[in-house]
Amino acid sequence: MAGPADAGPTGAGPRRWRRWRRALTETTVTILVAVLLGGLVRTFAFQTFWIPSSSMVPTLGVYDRILVRKAFFSWHDVHEGDIVVFSHPPLDHCGGAQGGDLVKRVIALPGQTIYSLRNSIYVNGRLLAEPYLPHDDPLGTPIPGASRQRPYRVPPGELYMLGDNRAISCDSRYWGPVKGSSIIGKVVLVFWHDNHPDFRRF
Repeated sequence: MAGPADAGPTGAGPRRWRRWRRALTETTVTILVAVLLGGLVRTFAFQTFWIPSSSMVPTLGVYDRILVRKAFFSWHDVHEGDIVVFSHPPLDHCGGAQGGDLVKRVIALPGQTIYSLRNSIYVNGRLLAEPYLPHDDPLGTPIPGASRQRPYRVPPGELYMLGDNRAISCDSRYWGPVKGSSIIGKVVLVFWHDNHPDFRRF
């Protein structure tokens, strides 16, 4: 009668154990590498954020999810009209949650001049084309201390930010321009909008 030791060729048991141990080690290492790469991607390449307020309506709604590019990005690459995420401005006294990152639209770059007239924004003396806004988007608070005769000049190394929902947005009109070094990254994709998947590139 065959016994347990006769179940297979001599040494088959140890070989199976070595294969199983090798497979387990390979799986463990693969998972660890995936977690590590995921952390690196989040830290250096891309990061997801969610929108806590209506200051960027209609472009971004409350609870929208966005993807922000951080790798191979410098604030020197920012253009007028780009949407960016940046660290909370130290001069923000608008109320609400403090210390979190903000998302706004870049309106004027370092050295450019800016002023408002009724609901329109002028950068370097020209009307700023804003196809991303509704046809009748009330500005609310005008650009402070700026006029056609004496526009405000954005300091070197800083950027002037506005929310798309101008009437209620707390932005550079209240806490001034932000330092370029505070920019975390550029919004490249919204993947969740109005409580459902909605992929839009920027």
